[in-house]
Amino acid sequence: MCALLSGQGLAKAFGAQELFSGVTLVINAGDTVGLIGPNGSGKSTLLKILCGLEQPDSGTVFVQKLLRIGYLPQEDVFAEEANCADNLYAACQGLGLDEAEQYNRVHALLSRARFPDPQQPVRLLSGGWRKRLAVCRALVGRPDVLVMDEPTNHLDIEGILWLERLLGATLPESPAAVLMVSHDRRFLENTVNRVIELAPVYPEGSFQVRGGYADFLEKKADYLLQRQDLEERLANKVRRETEWLRRGPKARTTKARYRIEEAGRLQDELGEIRSRNRSLGQVGIAFDATGRKTKKLLTATGLEKGFSGRTLFSGLDLSLTPGLRLGLLGRNGSGKSTLMRILASAEGHSGLKPDAGTIVLADGLRIVSFDQRRQALDPDATLRRALAPEGDSVLYQGQSLHVVTWAKRFLFRTDQLETPVYRLSGGEQARILIARLMLRPADVLLLDEPTNDLDIPSLDVLEESLCEFPGALVLVTHDRFLLDRVCNLVLGFDGAGRAEYFADYDQWLAMLQERDREEEASSPAPVREKPAAKPRPGKLSYMDQREYDRMEENILAAEARLAELEALMADPEVAADPGRLQRYWQEQQEVQTRTEQLYERWDELERLRQGKTE
Repeated sequence: MCALLSGQGLAKAFGAQELFSGVTLVINAGDTVGLIGPNGSGKSTLLKILCGLEQPDSGTVFVQKLLRIGYLPQEDVFAEEANCADNLYAACQGLGLDEAEQYNRVHALLSRARFPDPQQPVRLLSGGWRKRLAVCRALVGRPDVLVMDEPTNHLDIEGILWLERLLGATLPESPAAVLMVSHDRRFLENTVNRVIELAPVYPEGSFQVRGGYADFLEKKADYLLQRQDLEERLANKVRRETEWLRRGPKARTTKARYRIEEAGRLQDELGEIRSRNRSLGQVGIAFDATGRKTKKLLTATGLEKGFSGRTLFSGLDLSLTPGLRLGLLGRNGSGKSTLMRILASAEGHSGLKPDAGTIVLADGLRIVSFDQRRQALDPDATLRRALAPEGDSVLYQGQSLHVVTWAKRFLFRTDQLETPVYRLSGGEQARILIARLMLRPADVLLLDEPTNDLDIPSLDVLEESLCEFPGALVLVTHDRFLLDRVCNLVLGFDGAGRAEYFADYDQWLAMLQERDREEEASSPAPVREKPAAKPRPGKLSYMDQREYDRMEENILAAEARLAELEALMADPEVAADPGRLQRYWQEQQEVQTRTEQLYERWDELERLRQGKTE
C-alpha cells in the first residue's frame, strides 16, 4: 500500500535547542493518528514540516502525487468582519469549483456544524464556535489528509463530542486519513487508531503504537520497563568491566586492549541510556493548603446572575467543604466562568457580584484562583521575574528556593530565565501561573481551564496534586478524563438559567441527551390544513426551520440509497433477473426525482433565510 504522507529521518532545532531528530512516520489511508509529547518536543513544528509550511534541518518528506492536505493550526485567523459563510467561500477560492458546488460544500458543512446563524460576523463568535468554523474551513477543500493542531482547544464538551462524531462519520468531506496533536486523553481514546509520542527518551525520536490511547499507555509502560531493565543490566556489566580495569592487567595483549575499548564503549552507552531514561521530566506540582479544620469553608445561597436580560443561573445554593472537588459543566457562555469570578471576588469584596443571593465565608478564608484569560501575566516580564517577582528566590512551604531550582521544578531551562513571557508557549505560560498558585496557601482552589496547553505528563501530575489537596476545589475543564479522575460532584449548567448537581460527567451528559429527546418529541407536528405564516425576510418559520435542519440528513440518506441501487443493478445476479432489475430501476428513478426535489427545496429555504425573494 502506497503511503499518503510520510517523513524519513526528520530533525529540527532552533538554535542550540534540538526539538527532535531521526523521526520517521508514515500516514496511510484509514489512519487516525494522535501525535502527543511534552511541551517543547516539536509537535506543532513537525505538523508544519509535513504540511510543507516549514523545512526540516535534515530528513525528507514524501507526499503522494496530487495529495490534498487540510491544515488546522492552533490559532484561528479569519476575516473578522465577514460572516461565517463568506469565510468558507473564501477558502473555496482556487479549488476550481463552480458556484453550485461551492454553495453545497459551504452550507453542508455549516449545517453539519450546527451553526445557528451562518450570516453572523466572525468577530461575534465565541472561541468554541470559531474553532468549529476553523474545522469546517479545513474540510471545505475535501482534503485527503486532515492535519489538526490542538483541535479541541476552546471547544466545550458538546463541541468535543460533535468533533468526535464528525471524525467517526463517513461523509463526502471525510478525509482518507487524519493526523492531529491533542492532549485530551478521552478524545484521543475515542478517535485515534494509532498514537505517536515525540520525546527524547526514545532513541528513534518517537514511540509509535497501533491502537487507542489506552493501548499506548500499556505498551509505553512495558517499553520503559524494558529500558530500565536494560540500564540495570548494562550498569552491572560496566561495573564488572571497571573492576577488571582497576586490577590493571599486566599483559597488554590485543584481547586486553579490545576489552579496554569495549569497557569505554559500554560506559558511553550506559550514559546515553541513563540520559534518555531521565529526560522525560515531569512538572513538580503540589498545592499548599492552610491546614484549616473548619467543616464549612464557603456557603452561597440563592445566587443569581445575568447579562443583557439573559439569566445565566438563579436560585443556586453552594456549600464548599474540605475534600469537596466540584466540577462545573455546561456549554460555553452558560455561566461557569461567571460563577468562578463571583466566588473569587467574595474574599476581597470586590470584582464581580451576584445580582441576588448571599455568600458567607469562614473567618480568614483564603481563596486562590486560576484565570483562563491569564491576565495576571505581564507579557514583557522575563521568566525569572514571572516566577520570582520579589527577588532571586521564592518561599515555598516554609523553605527558601532559588529561582533556578524553582524553574527546573516546572521544566524550565536555566537559559530561559531571561526570556520574555510573550515568547513562551501557551503550556509554559500555564506552568508559570500554576507555579504562582503553589506559593499561596489556600483553603479553596478555583481553577478555570487550568489544563489548556498543558502536555500529558503535566496533566498526570496536576491530577495527582488536585486529588491530594485537602481543601475545597472548584474546577472548570473540558478534559473529561480529568473530571472523572478528580471531581466527586458535578454542577451542570443548561444555559437557560438552571443549574443542577450530578454525581459525575456521564450522569450530566445522559440528562442532556434525555432532555433533547423530550424536547424533540414534544415539538408540535406540522399542521397541513392551515397555510404557514409567511416568515419575515431572512428568518424561517418554525416548521421551515425544522425542515431546513433535517434537509441535509434527508439528502444524504437519499444519495446513499441511490448508491446502493446502482451497486445492486451492477450485480450480475440482478442483471440476469429482469423482474428484480425492473424493480430496482423503478426505485432508482423515484429516489433520483426525490433527491432533486430535496435539493430544490433546500435552495428555496436557503434563499428565504438570506432574505432573497427571487
